[in-house]
Amino acid sequence: MRKLSMEELNRLSVPDFKNTQKFPLTLVLDNVRSLHNVGSAFRTADAFAIEKIWLCGITGRPPQREITKTALGSTESVAWEYAASTVEAIGQLRAAGYAIIAVEQTTGSQPLPSFRPEAGRGYALVLGNEVFGVDDEVLALCDAAVEIPQFGTKHSLNVSVAAGVVLWDFLTKINMRQPVNPVK
Repeated sequence: MRKLSMEELNRLSVPDFKNTQKFPLTLVLDNVRSLHNVGSAFRTADAFAIEKIWLCGITGRPPQREITKTALGSTESVAWEYAASTVEAIGQLRAAGYAIIAVEQTTGSQPLPSFRPEAGRGYALVLGNEVFGVDDEVLALCDAAVEIPQFGTKHSLNVSVAAGVVLWDFLTKINMRQPVNPVK
């Protein structure tokens, strides 16, 4: 056994990736304060070929050294948009037909394993601030909330870890393993 070389991994170039059909998933970062978490979200979004990241409120925006360091170039490949408030971003996403799903522990949240996304439907996954979670005003606008089952002493995961877990779960449930080949 040996590690695969970069050539063997057969990764797309940034221009080809930008022209590739993406999975109908969007991350919404609701006032995420850590620039490292933002960079990690970009890297995860690239890995799973999702449509876009919305950076809302105090969430940092590229180019910033801490984001760039963690993103490893994915700020160039992943589409992103800034909104002064998460409410504004959700309004635009809802108007475009997305289901808005909070990744948060709430009185009405359902365990991630039991949530069944519909194939072909667009989903916006809202991840909240590292200390305060998804804002209450934002939660009121969500169609549902999912929570990642946890079994230790802590009650939450790092924002970027949660993004990876939820994106992978959604992709496997809608049986989308690989986006369509790049448009030539």
